[in-house]
Amino acid sequence: MPAATLSPELKKALHEGLVIPAHPLALDENRKLDERHQRALTRYYIASGAGGIAVGVHSTQFEIRRKDVNLFEPVLRLAAEEVAKANVGRPFILVAGLCGPTEQAVEEARIARGLGYHAGLLSMGGLEGWSEEDILKRAARVAEEIPLIGFYLQPSVGGRTFSFDFWRKFAEIDNLVAIKMAPFNRYQTIDVVRAVCYSSRRDEIALYTGNDDNIINDLLTTYRFNVDGVIVEKPIVGGLLGHWAVWTKKAVELLEEIKAARAKPEISIRWLSRNIEVTDANAAFFDTANAFHGCIPGIHEVLRRQGLLKGTWCINPDETLSPGQAEEIDRIYRDYPHLNDDDFVRAHLAEWLAD
Repeated sequence: MPAATLSPELKKALHEGLVIPAHPLALDENRKLDERHQRALTRYYIASGAGGIAVGVHSTQFEIRRKDVNLFEPVLRLAAEEVAKANVGRPFILVAGLCGPTEQAVEEARIARGLGYHAGLLSMGGLEGWSEEDILKRAARVAEEIPLIGFYLQPSVGGRTFSFDFWRKFAEIDNLVAIKMAPFNRYQTIDVVRAVCYSSRRDEIALYTGNDDNIINDLLTTYRFNVDGVIVEKPIVGGLLGHWAVWTKKAVELLEEIKAARAKPEISIRWLSRNIEVTDANAAFFDTANAFHGCIPGIHEVLRRQGLLKGTWCINPDETLSPGQAEEIDRIYRDYPHLNDDDFVRAHLAEWLAD
């Protein structure tokens, strides 16, 4: 079967820049799938104006792939069903998280494609002992199944550092449509952008931020490099973020503001302060004070307060809010009330939770 490709409409939207939340997993007190709230979350992201969702990623909990859990296909299916029922009326990209060795990643890509997913976000984690060449071959193989989104994950949460040469070769993979950069490192972010600018496929690849510590600055920056005597420019156009799994309506409004600002010759200095506000909020949600231990429960806690989740339960019972994390979220609510979308959620929660 030939590889799937993005439709012209989706490709155009992806390159213009989208808000793509990383979809959480709704569980009940017995740590079983809570289908009602799982569907409600998808409905929330659609209603918020998001340009897509990423399912089966870190925020959805990698443990869904365990044989005793077996939720990878069910949670992808639920999201796809809700998107189909919603008749969204705008380009809306379904992204499936893919991970593991080549055989596993290819099988997950086939499952996702069969459910109507448009692209696969390929994790580079968990491949200890693999060379860069091995990982490139794996990515190329997955791209034969589904449009590929590359993923640079920070080492502190399971990623690894890749060379500029790796990314330059990676950018030449046919059917690579985007790269999500989340090394949490300016130098390594530059490596990816520069590599794409040197690629013959640079106009085919959209760049997305996953740098939760620098979201707004990433989205406001156009990178410029001298490539063999020619000045090549490349912006980071959107975000695929766990951070945007909460307060999503405000994230959509933020990206639209940023797009308008990018069209102007000068950027207001006020954006620097807004970047710090968003980063401060992210620190609370993702529990940076405790090396990201409570990153998934932190997202859950915000959604629980809004009524979109019943609790903060994770498949792994050891994944809980860290001491003081709830108080930090209280502080964010108090210090930056303009960042939350509680009123929007309150107005629509009953319809999203309806059968």
